[in-house]
Amino acid sequence: MSSIQMYQEFCRHCSKEMTHRYSSSFSLGIRMFAKPYRGPICAIYGFVRLADEIVDTFHDSDQNDLLKQFREETTKALKYKISLNPILQNFQAIVNEYQIPVELIDAFLDSMEMDLHKKTFSKEELKTYVYGSAEVVGLMCLCIFVKGNKQHYEKLKPYAASLGSAFQKINFLRDIRSDFEERGRVYFPGLQLNHFNDFEKKTIESEIESEFKEGLKGIWLLPTPVKLGVYLAYTYYWRLFLKIRSAKPEQLLQKRFRIANFQKLLLLSASYVKVRLDFLKGRSY
Repeated sequence: MSSIQMYQEFCRHCSKEMTHRYSSSFSLGIRMFAKPYRGPICAIYGFVRLADEIVDTFHDSDQNDLLKQFREETTKALKYKISLNPILQNFQAIVNEYQIPVELIDAFLDSMEMDLHKKTFSKEELKTYVYGSAEVVGLMCLCIFVKGNKQHYEKLKPYAASLGSAFQKINFLRDIRSDFEERGRVYFPGLQLNHFNDFEKKTIESEIESEFKEGLKGIWLLPTPVKLGVYLAYTYYWRLFLKIRSAKPEQLLQKRFRIANFQKLLLLSASYVKVRLDFLKGRSY
């Protein structure tokens, strides 16, 4: 093994380690992918997580400067295909290998910058933010799932975007209290937390449910080696959505809803059976 190969292997390990340490749920989904897909998806997660930490965690540092540096380092890593940051080194390798559009990366970083300056959002601002913070992440993963096949990418693009948007809005509802108390953010336009009511909650949930239904259509069109992992993420978020939907608005302001580990294992078993039956029906490409 050459020195550059050794360095690249180390960088892949860093992305994998960051993914497993930061998100047990996401890691479980990745383990359901066929092995060739796992490392590249970890590379995407590692990049996204670094940026997310800058805007959500490093409050004792100059976050604007850190994000600016991160954007510049990302640009250079993609241009020169090398970085001393192991996470960026692994990320640039995957971006170049799978021809992930740079505009997706730019949109993501633009949304991260919005998190540093925006505390409330208009309808159009929320649409822009969700696209950059969630939909493009799904699209980056889709580039890997279809292995750069542009025809398949364009076919599945709307479904991946819908699913990413639904996931993100569920996160907004689940974290509605902490986003406001710890970061001063309210993502949903015009929402006043001290007047959060059933009508507003149901309006948001109706939008999420529509995006869920649209996203599910695309899951059945995914390549077989990744279908179970994506469907597992879908079932996890759907179950979380059902818990949130059954709760009262004031309950969302009192606690953070989650899925217990034993329930995740049950969801995994049910997802495996569902996807396996779909495979036997010949609905995979």
